[in-house]
Amino acid sequence: MSHIHPSGNPAILLTGQPAVGKTTVIRAVLDQLGTDVGGFYTREVRRGSTRIGFEIVSLSGESALLATTALEPRFAREVPFNEYRINLDAVEHTALQALEQARSAKKLILIDEIGPMEIASPRFQTMVLKIIHDPDLLVLGTIVKRPYPFADDVKKMPRVNLIQVTLSNRDRLPDRVLRDLKIYL
Repeated sequence: MSHIHPSGNPAILLTGQPAVGKTTVIRAVLDQLGTDVGGFYTREVRRGSTRIGFEIVSLSGESALLATTALEPRFAREVPFNEYRINLDAVEHTALQALEQARSAKKLILIDEIGPMEIASPRFQTMVLKIIHDPDLLVLGTIVKRPYPFADDVKKMPRVNLIQVTLSNRDRLPDRVLRDLKIYL
């Protein structure tokens, strides 16, 4: 059941196993919302049927390669993560600019995702905290389910409404999230 959050607008964060459909739920909500939204989402980069990386896509249409398993391109500022190389400049330019613009405009802010690749950037962590701590901002996002110190701290924040995405509920979740958001829009 939806309810007005006592400390202002909520930060609705979807969590769940990798590839369970968190971003798909977010995209379905955005398609139906029809309101001003700012921020970014991540998109898989594939070569044939093999995932070789991720892209950050701002809702204003800019995109940048977030991470890759390929040998090229090399990034000026990169951090290793498992088999990937993370492009910190993609996080700190494309994602942070999109979040700052949305924050300034007081739009619904989309953060997809608060995960290990994005939180490799301390500047990204700082921006997420600014957004989550501002009760005037309405947030919709995704957050890694596996334990990571920063993400675990975000999950415990009072404004955060954490929703588990599973194979059995993911098709119903866009309607639920839309109902919850419309209370605040």
